[in-house]
Amino acid sequence: ASMELDARTTREIVSLINDQDATVAACVARAGDAIVGFVDAALAGMRRGGRLIYVGAGTSGRLGVLDASECPPTFQTPPEMVVGLIAGGDAALRRSSESREDEHDGAHEALRSLGVCANDAVLGIAAGGTTPYVRGAVEFAAGRDATTGMLVCALVEAPVGCGHMIVVETGAEVVTGSTRMKAGTATKMVLNTISTALMVRLGKVHGNLMVDLRATNAKLRDRGARIVAELTGVGREASIALLDGAGGEVKSAVVMGRLGVDAATARRMLAGAGGSLRGALEHGGDR
Repeated sequence: ASMELDARTTREIVSLINDQDATVAACVARAGDAIVGFVDAALAGMRRGGRLIYVGAGTSGRLGVLDASECPPTFQTPPEMVVGLIAGGDAALRRSSESREDEHDGAHEALRSLGVCANDAVLGIAAGGTTPYVRGAVEFAAGRDATTGMLVCALVEAPVGCGHMIVVETGAEVVTGSTRMKAGTATKMVLNTISTALMVRLGKVHGNLMVDLRATNAKLRDRGARIVAELTGVGREASIALLDGAGGEVKSAVVMGRLGVDAATARRMLAGAGGSLRGALEHGGDR
């Protein structure tokens, strides 16, 4: 469809790209079972203190680092909980370092420094599925008994020790070989899905609200107060008072407001519910 791309008008180019992009969501949907399998396997280890580690090169690596970097501001996770590794290191985020992706052992030192273990989940990201840097990382992680997965956009053989192959067949790109396009969009969608599903299951979302945030600046204080007000039914001033009394912790403030307990008791109840606000509220009478 794009073989005469250079002879097309701007309108035709834009329409063609949009038409192709519209096929991506269905491709991701067909990989749903594989995504679920990886999330559930990763969740078990993360509940024991494990981490989610993305490994990629080029566009795939940048997207992994992006998703990892967005977890702390969205879910208030510690930076070490979701980690992104890219061939060539952080410098490759701004300047391409394609030669480094051919190093089969290229990620081993970083993974060794992280102390990858059985509680961790390592997801290799490679649109074509053949990148030595990524495949070598998955094999290394498997040797450390970590949960392992590969996110690819083409049918390829799984690397040794890969427990979960997530294949999103996006097909040919409008610009042949430019995997920053449909494959990149699909990769972003899958990574968003994986990290968000994990954080929801880990109790960092209540309903569809980002309750596991701490009000450390004016913007977050305002957002936190609005969440507390919505979940407790109190007015703005009362929600701010609850939030301040909870040291800026939204979940603790909600428990305080809903169950009439102090901050220390609210924190104990949340800890007893594994950090789940829903669990703490539902079993509040057991305290």
